[in-house]
Amino acid sequence: MAGTRRGQRRGRCAALLTAAVAVSLAAAGCTAGPGAEDDGRTPDHARSPSAAPASGPVLAVKVDNVPAARPQSGLEDADVVYAEPVEAGLSRLMAVYASELPASVGPVRSARESDLELLGQFDRPVLAFSGAQSKLLPLIDKAPLRAEPAREDSDAYVRADDRRAPHNLYLHPRKLLDEPSGPAALTTGFAYGKAPAGGRPESTHTVRYPSASFTFTWSGGENRWLVSMDGTPARTADGGRLAPATVVVQHVTVRESGFRDFRGSNSPYVESVGSGEAEVLRDGRAYEATWKRGAAGDGTAFTAEDGKPLKFAEGQVWVVFAGTS
Repeated sequence: MAGTRRGQRRGRCAALLTAAVAVSLAAAGCTAGPGAEDDGRTPDHARSPSAAPASGPVLAVKVDNVPAARPQSGLEDADVVYAEPVEAGLSRLMAVYASELPASVGPVRSARESDLELLGQFDRPVLAFSGAQSKLLPLIDKAPLRAEPAREDSDAYVRADDRRAPHNLYLHPRKLLDEPSGPAALTTGFAYGKAPAGGRPESTHTVRYPSASFTFTWSGGENRWLVSMDGTPARTADGGRLAPATVVVQHVTVRESGFRDFRGSNSPYVESVGSGEAEVLRDGRAYEATWKRGAAGDGTAFTAEDGKPLKFAEGQVWVVFAGTS
């Protein structure tokens, strides 16, 4: 993207981080979406940023990922899916949409403090979420994004009758955006193209959280990584498999935040700005890499062992944040 716009985003994100320091981060209850409390098919086309200008913002949706929330809706249409640790060692997803807007996404759940840093890489993204702790709401309001929580008067959200709250809140994306913004809105810093030399054959790779796990198994027939979560195949709402083209295991600092859920469990803060190690899975191989993100307004660059940008396979990308050991 143009340097001027990136500089503007960096300035806005710097202001956000300054505001975050000034706001008290004492524990507080969650503000839930309508009707309940909130505690706390493989795509056919290639997805990669193009030279065409973006027509609007990306849509980022916070998606539930406990067993009661599965199978989720709309994850297969996301350009990027971020997996992050949350309270009690569990996981939650953030699905980012630019190329397509599915009919429904969900179940939708609450935002976290580190989401704001992660979303700083995009130009005023739309963030859809069920709610947030009351003392986090001022930070969300000041962030360089368009917040779209599940308010009672919002027609973008519905409650499904066949699931129990809080795992039954769904978003209709076209109530928030008329059209997808296009791949150029994906200012992630990712590079796409031919696989690099080297790497090692890898048929399966597992990332473990204290109370959750992600396993990615290479399917040569589908040319994708089949996702399993907590030991169970991860499926789409119509029975297909979640299957990204590239998987990134990004080793980051995960520290305590100033927030706790209603049970008293701390909300982890994922530091997505900085640098560290990563494994990139593509084409049935694993590549050792380093990552670097200089500021919240920047995308993340992944570098191969030979010092060149490590290019991803064209298609959906999953980024799993894993704490450094």
